[in-house]
Order: sequence, then C-alpha cells, then structure tokens
Amino acid sequence: MKDSDGGAGHPAPRKRADARRNERTLLDAAAAVFVTSGVEAPVRDIASRAGVGVATIYRHFPTRAALIIAVYRHQVEACAEAGPALLASSASPHAALARWINLFVDFLVTKHGLAAVLQSDDAGFDTLHAYFLDRLVPVCAQLLEAAAVAGEIRSDVDAYELMRGVGNLCIGADNNPRYDARRLVELLISGLRLPR
Repeated sequence: MKDSDGGAGHPAPRKRADARRNERTLLDAAAAVFVTSGVEAPVRDIASRAGVGVATIYRHFPTRAALIIAVYRHQVEACAEAGPALLASSASPHAALARWINLFVDFLVTKHGLAAVLQSDDAGFDTLHAYFLDRLVPVCAQLLEAAAVAGEIRSDVDAYELMRGVGNLCIGADNNPRYDARRLVELLISGLRLPR
C-alpha cells in the first residue's frame, strides 16, 4: 500500500509545479503586455506572448479583474524578491536601488490599471494596497539603507516617501505622450546621490 501511494503521489507534485510554472509564464506575459499596452489590452496579445491559447488564460483567470489582480500580486512578489537579489548582484547599492525603482515603475503602470478595474470594490483594493505596502516598503528601505551606509546617498530618505514620490511622477504618464515619467524617476534617483 505504501508503494502504490508513493507512486501515485509523485506525479501530483510535478503537475502542481508545472501548473505554477505555467501560471508564472502567463503572469509574466500579462505584466509585460499591461506595461506596454495597458490593462485593457486584448487577451489574445497576452496569449500570443505567453505562447498559449486564449482558452488557457481563461481557464486560469476567468475574468479580466482576476487576471489583473493576479498580475498585481505576482509583480509585488517579484519586486520584493528582486531587492535582495539586486543588492547582491549590482555594482553598487545605488545601482541596485536604481534598477529596483525601474521594476517598481513597471509595477505602477499595472497598479494604476488595477485601481480602475476595482473601483466598485474599495475593500478589495484597500487589502491589496496594504499587501503592497507591507511587502515593498521594507525592501525599498533595505536598498536605501545599503546605499546610505555605502556613502552613496543621503541617509534621511524615507522609503514610503520615495515610493510615493515615484508613484506621483508616474501618474501623468498615460495622458501625455510628451511626459516621460521614467526619465523623471531616473532624475529623482540620481538626485539622491551625495556629491563625490
């Protein structure tokens, strides 16, 4: 009995791992499409980028709101995990901070679309916003502290304040093609540097 249970149990974890990997592929594709085309982008564009059929996306995410929320959570986790990895692999803590803020800007594009999708569900949006703050503010604080300890930036920069400022710079990006939020964010991050 033990052998047959063990044998039957082996395919299931692999299947779950495959399902998780497939879901990550779909979420990565959706996030990339949302960043370039907005959250109202056709599902067929996401399916094409992920290399799957449209039905596969609907099997995982039956509504657009479900897909957008899943992308939001996926991007929060990706940003949270990226902070320590960037600190370990970048030439300097300031470089890690700049690269992380760039990921954060991509996330904000999706987040703005999420707000419109969830207008009728304020409680749901508030819960996601609290999750976002709980996961990302400490990561930003870690990057800022590392850059300050290295003598690269001022030591009085607050993580929440910086993230809020980056978010405010990104708000006008959709309405004005002459407005380059990413360039302004780069200037902000460069401006944190201490003179050499």
